[in-house]
This record gives sequence, C-alpha cells and structure tokens, in this order.
Amino acid sequence: MELSFEIDKITESIENAETGETLNTLVLPVTKDDLKEITKKNGWLFNWKFEYDQTERRVYKLVAEKEPQTIHGLVSLEERVKHIYMHLIENAPLNRGKDKKYLGVAGNLTAYGCKVSMECGFDGVISFHAKTALIEHYEKTLGAVHLGGGIMAIHEEDAKNLIDKYF
Repeated sequence: MELSFEIDKITESIENAETGETLNTLVLPVTKDDLKEITKKNGWLFNWKFEYDQTERRVYKLVAEKEPQTIHGLVSLEERVKHIYMHLIENAPLNRGKDKKYLGVAGNLTAYGCKVSMECGFDGVISFHAKTALIEHYEKTLGAVHLGGGIMAIHEEDAKNLIDKYF
C-alpha cells in the first residue's frame, strides 16, 4: 500500500493549529477496546482492525498526556531485516483537512517509528512506500531518501533528528 500522509509541521509534540499551544504526547499500543472507536463510521479512512490482526505488525496510537482517551493518530509498524517498515499511518479525523485541530501528528508518529527502530538496534532506519506525488514532500520534510519504485527510507542521521525533536 502506498502511503499518503501529510507532514503539516515538524513540531516538538502536537500543536494546536489555532492557538499554537503544544501538548505533551504519549505513543501507546492500540487495544481491542480502541478498535471499537477506530472505524470508518467514525471517520477513519483505513481498516485498523485488519492492521491490528496482523501478528507481525504492531499498531500504536498517539494521545495527549492530558487527554489519553482521545486518539490523535495511528501507525502500523513491522520489524524487518535491519529496519522498521511503516505499513500505515493516519491522522485522526479531527486532525485532517483545513480545519484540523492539531499539527505535527504524522511527524510525531514517524519519529516514533524511528525510535522503535533505534531500540531494535537498527539505527533509527525506517522505510515505507509513498505515493509518487508525495516523494518530494517526504524528502524535504523528513529527510527521507527515495530508493526507487516509491520506496522511501529515513536513514540514521535524519532519524536521529526526528527522534531528538519529538522525544
């Protein structure tokens, strides 16, 4: 699956789009109870139950420390040979479009993928498959490198920069 996520702003956390206030965040594993709310009926674009059910993948949610019941975004990660593969990433419905509430969600979750990679001994390296129209965007905002065929990678130095910014 080609990913199509917008890096609206690299922030130190998530930032209220209207006021500029930042919220401290946590990245936590998604639970079965969370899946009851993460549905297309509730505005989510992807089938997160499918991602959750894939035994080789781990699905994580981004929440604010002060409001851990509100999910701001999701990411699905898989440990592969010498890197972490990002299968899917999505901003919550409240953080999409011109009236989004918070900026920095996708950047935060991408940085978390780099952090998991670092913890696994992979130097922060992650990869993902990007839509062609967004390749240049990911190169500029994340420091990602296009490896060909839409496959993107964030290597050690840029991964460290993202980890340092968010964590």
